[in-house]
Amino acid sequence: MESKVSEGGLNVTLTIRLLMHGKEVGSIIGKKGETVKKMREESGARINISEGNCPERIVTITGPTDAIFKAFAMIAYKFEEDITNSMSNSTATSKPPVTLRLVVPASQCGSLIGKGGSKIKEIRESTGAQVQVAGDMLPNSTERAVTISGTPDAIIQCVKQICVVMLESPPKGATIPYRPKPASTPVIFAGGQAYTIQGQYAIPHPDQLTKLHQLAMQQTPFTPLGQTTPAFPGEKLPLHSSEEAQNLMGQSSGLDASPPASTHELTIPNDLIGCIIGRQGTKINEIRQMSGAQIKIANATEGSSERQITITGTPANISLAQYLINASSADPDPHGRNIFPA
Repeated sequence: MESKVSEGGLNVTLTIRLLMHGKEVGSIIGKKGETVKKMREESGARINISEGNCPERIVTITGPTDAIFKAFAMIAYKFEEDITNSMSNSTATSKPPVTLRLVVPASQCGSLIGKGGSKIKEIRESTGAQVQVAGDMLPNSTERAVTISGTPDAIIQCVKQICVVMLESPPKGATIPYRPKPASTPVIFAGGQAYTIQGQYAIPHPDQLTKLHQLAMQQTPFTPLGQTTPAFPGEKLPLHSSEEAQNLMGQSSGLDASPPASTHELTIPNDLIGCIIGRQGTKINEIRQMSGAQIKIANATEGSSERQITITGTPANISLAQYLINASSADPDPHGRNIFPA
């Protein structure tokens, strides 16, 4: 949550992030985007929804405080409407509460909880909403989920009180925002083409993975496992083994056939190193995760215009890491998005 106060100190602009499941996002977007369009127009807030084929999405609401509260009210009432509609087809008698999940920098959660839990208790009692602050940070971030549940009116009052606490206690240090991960599906490589398994069928995968596979295979000085592995029973495609796919995607297969780790060194100009590291190291961590290789970046040496990068792993891991490093330095993305969006 960021805040910006104008010189007069009257107009406060906030950014609040919400974590939603796919079904909730669908409800907010509406048919052909009509619901979210109406929410934007009537509240005056900017409402952005993260892209990607993820089970969870981030909804970012930005604007003056009154616009944010209007947007929250519209979201809360929309969710209540969904609950009412779902109950008309069910036998349940008690109406479940509306639930929203805020994403808050961990450094602000202490102020929200208060000494001995006093602040969170005060918010619960004065608004009638239930408030839970997650004990653990969300994966690969310095943010925590704050779950609010109750009637739409209780939720709106609760959000107002949380916003006041956030404005009084800004985040300390840098915040690494939470980014939901795409739903992972198994990937199999056959004849230079990547396939994902959906039900009983092998569906050709988007080009990015296929190109990665071809590149890694071209630079790998060992016979791909798939050339000696028979196709899976009942499968007509000349599939490579899943172990090979695991090797390529940087997971240890635990097989004796896996090639020994080796080391490769690269030199990168200083002015490109930032694109490879990314904001607060997000990009380099992403490259490490995708390639499965160990990547070390040497400290800058005085008078040198280049930095040394050492990559350790299997040949496939190394070539994948090299490819990702080249891709991020060739196409620097200031917004820190994934190189290969889902």
